[in-house]
Amino acid sequence: MATIVCEGLMKQYDAGQPVLHPLDLHIDEGEFVVLLGPSGCGKSTMLRMIAGLEEISGGNLSIGGTVVNDVPARERNVAMVFQNYALYPHMSVYENIAFGLRRLKTPMAEIDRRVREVAAMLNLDALLERKPRAMSGGQQQRAAIARAMIKTPAVFLFDEPLSNLDARLRAQLRTDIKRLHQRLKTTTVYVTHDQLEAMTLADRVILMRGGRIEQEGTPTELYRYPRTIFGAGFIGTPAMNFLDASVQRTGERVIASSAVGHWELRANRFQRLQDGQAIKLAVRPNFVWIPDDVRADDALMLSGAVELVEVLGAEALITVDCSGERITALVPANAVPHTGDHVRLALREHDLHVFDVATGANVSLGLAEEAAAAPLPDPLLHAAPGVGVH
Repeated sequence: MATIVCEGLMKQYDAGQPVLHPLDLHIDEGEFVVLLGPSGCGKSTMLRMIAGLEEISGGNLSIGGTVVNDVPARERNVAMVFQNYALYPHMSVYENIAFGLRRLKTPMAEIDRRVREVAAMLNLDALLERKPRAMSGGQQQRAAIARAMIKTPAVFLFDEPLSNLDARLRAQLRTDIKRLHQRLKTTTVYVTHDQLEAMTLADRVILMRGGRIEQEGTPTELYRYPRTIFGAGFIGTPAMNFLDASVQRTGERVIASSAVGHWELRANRFQRLQDGQAIKLAVRPNFVWIPDDVRADDALMLSGAVELVEVLGAEALITVDCSGERITALVPANAVPHTGDHVRLALREHDLHVFDVATGANVSLGLAEEAAAAPLPDPLLHAAPGVGVH
């Protein structure tokens, strides 16, 4: 195991715009960190710089307390699993796994012991004599992981290893990777654009955008306390609901006016909002429901016509047209309205988020939520407002 420390790490090609802007990051020994973000955000470039496959344009990168900027990839004691399986097609699974140890001239008895031990951990025991072409995609990726594991590296690097697999195999291999990390406790950096992978695997998620760190924290922190509009929209399935609104302020009274209603923002945290300020109101679909009279007493109410019903199993996602704004809600599958039905929707005021359109910042953070959301150089904030409906 080893720590990974990035100090002002950056990547730039020739005289173009930086692919990775200077950033600082500390990854603890044994931590499982996921670099998450859309294509082109710099996450794979950063991973390749850690692996030694990309030159560092600026700053320092340390692994295990040693600066490795100029250390060749083969001497960094890291192992990388790629998106494509990169197995030798003419070799058996056994030979593929053993290849690295044979190059190191490890004794044959030691090679055999370690190959069979790793194969047992990844349920490859019965496949050791097969060639890659006779295996499924999930089996091939497990073989690639076994080949990386057998050298007992200080750091594991995964570059979107599940993107070529179908949904069932992705779920299975996610479980395998999670169990593997719990057993080995090897420092792991995992790159993906799939937020479900990030949320289920990571100890800590680094959300990236445009070559910068947008937000970092535990999966729960990023889900509950998104600090920006981008973070709120990128994290969470189904996606966050957003409503366009503006602020009307008279003295200490702050009203958020939108197409679906006029809401008074009562909490002290909204005193920073200015008259005429453009904002976005946001709430996750699992916090929106079709109320009965009792549950709706202290809720914010909306209404509209059901446009779409998507049954997901025990729940259904409904899309409701509320005065031109489309709101989604997760409801029990045994109580799903029909398309065209007029329904009421409700949400609790503390589940609502408020974002400033000009800066993208979540301006509804309370003190506890600000502390939970990882700090960034600029003051982007988040949390849950108190809201009344008029």
